[in-house]
Amino acid sequence: MLVDAEYAALGVIGPGGDFLPAFHTVGVTEEQIAAIGPFPKGHGILGEVIRNPEPLRLEKISQHPASYGFPPHHPPMNSFLGVPIRVRGEVYGNLYLTEKRGGRQFDEEDESVLSTLAVAAGMTIDNARLYEESRLRERWLLANADITYSLMSGSEDAEPLELIAERAREILRSALAAVAIPMEAAESLTVEIAVGVDAEAHRGLVLPLASTLMGLAFSAAAPVTSDDVRWDERISPEPPRFRGLGPAVAVPIGTGEGGVRGVVLVAREAGAPVFSGEETEKLQGFAAQAAIAMELAGRRKEAERIAVLHDRDRIARDLHDLAVQRLFATGMTLQSASRLIDHPEAAERVLRAVDDLDETIKILRSAIFGLRARVSAVDTGLRARVVDVVGEKTPLLGLTPGVRIEGLVDTEVPTEIADHVVAVLSEVLTEVAHNAHLDRVLVALTTDGREVSLTVADNGVGTSPDGRRGGLRDIAERAERLGGHLDVSAPEGGGAVLRWRVPLPGRWESGHPPARGRRGPADRR
Repeated sequence: MLVDAEYAALGVIGPGGDFLPAFHTVGVTEEQIAAIGPFPKGHGILGEVIRNPEPLRLEKISQHPASYGFPPHHPPMNSFLGVPIRVRGEVYGNLYLTEKRGGRQFDEEDESVLSTLAVAAGMTIDNARLYEESRLRERWLLANADITYSLMSGSEDAEPLELIAERAREILRSALAAVAIPMEAAESLTVEIAVGVDAEAHRGLVLPLASTLMGLAFSAAAPVTSDDVRWDERISPEPPRFRGLGPAVAVPIGTGEGGVRGVVLVAREAGAPVFSGEETEKLQGFAAQAAIAMELAGRRKEAERIAVLHDRDRIARDLHDLAVQRLFATGMTLQSASRLIDHPEAAERVLRAVDDLDETIKILRSAIFGLRARVSAVDTGLRARVVDVVGEKTPLLGLTPGVRIEGLVDTEVPTEIADHVVAVLSEVLTEVAHNAHLDRVLVALTTDGREVSLTVADNGVGTSPDGRRGGLRDIAERAERLGGHLDVSAPEGGGAVLRWRVPLPGRWESGHPPARGRRGPADRR
């Protein structure tokens, strides 16, 4: 209005030198904007003021060397005036005016007025950025406080990890967030938590360290970014899990010096801005603080565990030194006294009491041994054993199978059933390797506390759904002996899906009792 221009625009410059989505226009209708298409990215004449942040006046836009025309449906524009928006020497954006009314040209007075307006605009943008930064800082601090409180209050391990994923997704305006932690006995990560778009496709996945975003971030103890996960070679195509997503960043939880405790990955929708260096730095700081809280909580749990072990040692020592010795002495006294009893029945009762004391002493000594037993430090859990089997069969298959593990398989699946799961998986993968035209194998191990399910899916040629292939009968018999069953199906797209399911002890399904000769839950002692 002050310079009598038909059109005006304000563009805010992003970290990469292009315009952010905040590109404001005056004089162009909503219908025209929709017809023209996306806002400019900072090329042509508009980019000239970005590349050379000095006032620029033109009598005719088309005569400038940087001009390469307008997109279809764009209103005609000739005269032009652009000035940079500066604050404390930093260029925040640009103000543009075009088409001075009456066919006149912009003069020095117009330039002076627009430069003054640019100063005011710069102060407004600077204040808005400072306010947004303070809000973001506050949100990161609150998120760290939530995680620290959750860890220190003795919450389940999954709850703090879920908080890390949720807060990172919300603050960074992402569509997906996932947290993976390392497996002790295998060079792999397992995705424990995923929230957002296609979260179910991520949960339980086992990821190699050498060829995935999260694995590389864990190995290097440094952030790893992707401009578009849909075309990134570091993203395995199977199983599909990044549909509709674009920019992503994976950040280690912790540092190389203090030990990396996991990785958090966030991804935005396709077409959204890539993660800036500042955003990545903030996320890295958040993850480092979360790692410190996890370390402190881990130390506290370790101290509590040691205290429990000390209590067990003390109880075992007291039982041995006091209870067992006194029972032993009482038994010796009764045994000696039985020789002085003339009544045969009374003497027999005393001797039976001595035998009962001996049995009691054996029970106490067994309990003492149990109290003093130590859990092996070697991780022989089912999760690690499954990953090991997949790794062993990879050369035979000629490809790396996708692996998904969900549920508390290490704690809820007893050793006997875990041994069957490992044997079945090894047999199935060997059978699958004989198929022709095989280029995809997916392994899924899940438990809900009631049953354990092993699923192997492939797209090869040669799988017989009727279960007559060598080895399938043995696998089916294993399931039947445990009260479970085997299902083999052939999807429409080819290949086969094998699902081996058995109930867990104490969770027998109706119609699937324990095999004869095996002890049920009521027979345990």
